[in-house]
Amino acid sequence: MSNNFRHPEILEIARKEGKVTVEGLAEHFGVTLQTIRRDLSDLAEAGRLERVHGGAVPTSGTINIGYEDRRQLNAEAKIAIARACAARIPNGISLFLNIGTSTEAVARELLQHKDLMVVTNNMNVANILAGNPDCEVIVTGGHLRRSDGGLIGTLATETIRKFKFDLAVIGCSALDVDGDLLDFDIQEISVSQEILNQSRKTYLVSDHTKFARSAPARITSLASIDVFFTDRPIPADLARACGSWNTEVVCTG
Repeated sequence: MSNNFRHPEILEIARKEGKVTVEGLAEHFGVTLQTIRRDLSDLAEAGRLERVHGGAVPTSGTINIGYEDRRQLNAEAKIAIARACAARIPNGISLFLNIGTSTEAVARELLQHKDLMVVTNNMNVANILAGNPDCEVIVTGGHLRRSDGGLIGTLATETIRKFKFDLAVIGCSALDVDGDLLDFDIQEISVSQEILNQSRKTYLVSDHTKFARSAPARITSLASIDVFFTDRPIPADLARACGSWNTEVVCTG
């Protein structure tokens, strides 16, 4: 069976089941693991799927990719982005880190920083930074989203409103080509917008795969971001727009 016939069926299986695995598809089609890996790579390059460990997931919709799959997705690029971001974070400041696997990668790069006060609505970030004795960690409280350790809702928003942060580092679920930051959870949107309101400076950490995804709710525009850390050059029109917005783009790739 040629890949022209496999690809639509692979996409349909991914749509129905939310994920496909290399081993499962190889057995289904009666082909080698290497053949399926090539198929998934082709579909990922075309923006139809996102590669995760052992398989792939759909690129867009109204439901986010599972936490473990998001954590493994483009992991090396996230580490490079996190290191570039952490290098721009000085010691001795107040900092907010929000929900997301990219912000968790930043937290790991802050384990040697000194005299930080970090506020977060991400239980995973709090657990990571518990390993830094020179970092005061404050958790917002709120409704626990068990799928990824995020804290959302009114209590999280009200806690954030009590602070004025020197810097916030945020992530997003998707990036539109016009520069809009998008997410899936409406409750998380209001929390993210309050973070932006209460921060003197804002960094966005987001890898290139977010441009291949779609999400239904708008957080803000890159026009309100001071520095955008990513792993590949962004589209030329958006780069020009970022220049007009005074949004610095740092590309690690």
